[in-house]
Amino acid sequence: MTLVLLYSVVPLVWLFVNATKSQDNLFSSFGLWFKGFDLFDNIARTLSYDDHIFLRWIGNTLLYVVIGAGGATFLAVLGGYALAKFAFPGKRAVLAVVLGAVAVPATALAVPTFLLFSKLGLTNTPWSVIVPSLISPFGLYLMWTFAREAIPDELIEAARVDGATEARIFFQVCLPLLAPGMVTVLLFAIVATWNNYFLPLIMLKDPAWYPLTVGLNVWNAQATTAGGEAIYNLVITGSLLTIVPLIAAFLLLQRFWQSGLTAGSVKA
Repeated sequence: MTLVLLYSVVPLVWLFVNATKSQDNLFSSFGLWFKGFDLFDNIARTLSYDDHIFLRWIGNTLLYVVIGAGGATFLAVLGGYALAKFAFPGKRAVLAVVLGAVAVPATALAVPTFLLFSKLGLTNTPWSVIVPSLISPFGLYLMWTFAREAIPDELIEAARVDGATEARIFFQVCLPLLAPGMVTVLLFAIVATWNNYFLPLIMLKDPAWYPLTVGLNVWNAQATTAGGEAIYNLVITGSLLTIVPLIAAFLLLQRFWQSGLTAGSVKA
């Protein structure tokens, strides 16, 4: 446990410590100790550099996360509930396809996806990043397994006997019971979309539509280009700012993992 803690915390400590250093102090001091404290100056320069492009990248990333991760979670909840509680022809085939899709790495689908969106004329647009993010086989699998155990069949049958429609049963009876699994899928989708790099890298060529991952990599590679300015301190500060929303999301949503875990128990 101590080794896991060190492995997890040391990179974060290094990131914070070096985000407080100027460009000169960054390479003339020990990486895990302070030398000067220019954090607020670095943050101001990061946000204002290149005509405030970093703020645009933050907005793009939030757009991709809200629509992409939110849509992926909603579709996974609908699909997982349907697979868990409804019988229909070809159900086993659908489950086999979902499990097979989980095993396929996203990088293997990047080039076919690019060619498809190129034919549709959607490359270099936000939709080329959002639409692929809406499909989450792993999220669908998680919601299927969770819904199968979290929602008793007797509860659904009782609601049907009372005359409730299938839509009302799902949204008013079952959806609250699915909250812990839904939050789990949502967090996985948020992290995957927020850290998505390869897909926007091949889909987008306009810096105005870059997410934070691609934008920071462009800044990092800037020092190796002819006449480029080395701004490693801004790259590190930007990386620190990038992980703050993810940490906040985990802290805000973790309570929903625990709430509702015992809800839905059927009284004998």
